[in-house]
Amino acid sequence: MSGYDFEHESVVSRARPKKKHPVRLTLLLLAGLVVVAAVVAGGYLFNLANTFNSKSDTIDSVFPTGERPSLEPTAEGSLNILLLGSDSRAAGVAPDQTGSDGRSDTMMLMHIPADRNDIFVMSILRDTWTEIPGHGENKINSAIALGGMPLVVETVETLLDAPVDHVAIIDFEGFKGLTDALGGVEVNNPVAFQSSGADGEFFAQGPVTLQGESALKFVRERYAFSDGDYQRVRNQQAFVKAVLGEVLSADTLTDPGKVANVVSKISPYVSVDEDLDAAAIGGLAVSLRNVRSGDVKFSTLPTLGTGTSADGQSIVVKDEAGIAQVAEALSNDSLGSLPLFSGSP
Repeated sequence: MSGYDFEHESVVSRARPKKKHPVRLTLLLLAGLVVVAAVVAGGYLFNLANTFNSKSDTIDSVFPTGERPSLEPTAEGSLNILLLGSDSRAAGVAPDQTGSDGRSDTMMLMHIPADRNDIFVMSILRDTWTEIPGHGENKINSAIALGGMPLVVETVETLLDAPVDHVAIIDFEGFKGLTDALGGVEVNNPVAFQSSGADGEFFAQGPVTLQGESALKFVRERYAFSDGDYQRVRNQQAFVKAVLGEVLSADTLTDPGKVANVVSKISPYVSVDEDLDAAAIGGLAVSLRNVRSGDVKFSTLPTLGTGTSADGQSIVVKDEAGIAQVAEALSNDSLGSLPLFSGSP
């Protein structure tokens, strides 16, 4: 996956704030539900929790100060978790060194309703042109360079008029260990393509088994598609759905060794806010114990396609009316009623 490089954006010429603690941008839904699987699996949770807490990183100073959005009483108990993913390999540094100068390739909002019957995951395209509080309009991925994680959270909250309760991140390099630990993941590939680069790989349409480097090539690729990031997001959603299906399968849940291996392999590539430790994830897992991969619904934040900004950047244009519907549904915990989740992969 080639990713978004802040060095290629005009906004990067401005001074970047120095971060107290490096942030490794990553795809957190996977790690969260890996621990969900561990909790459901049984009595060795204590050791798994220690593994997760000791090997994962904590992100300091995640949330913005000042007034933040609130929800209607009907949405009390629902949760919004901001999931970020990046490619530290492309940034040229080790995963634990990737900070605000790194690349944020993936942004998803995971909404967990109060009734805990479903999970809704909404991808936000990295080039979405939106208001960055205090900095005017820009691509949503510029927020990390302009103000670190607090500005990323504030930007998403401003966009959706809804609070972000937690932040979780996973580096794509963790996919290699994850897919190996699972013994491979079968993905229903929607479009045949050849990944770019000297080591490019062909992925046929239909069921393909991904493991190690193949998984990385599958989720990174965008140049092979006429619609670029749109298809890459669909592929990433298909991959996440396949991983969840494998993690939450009976074969995994009844194999303590396999679950322990999965948690051990993925934890070093995961960063979470200070309140999202293994105990918190474990409690959430118990409440989600009846959720299976078919109950996880995917969609993409409504857009009007691509365009060009006033300063000549290629951007994704927001669908203001569609986003207003999403914001209202988040506010009253009715996201599942929106038609955009009907075509989930």
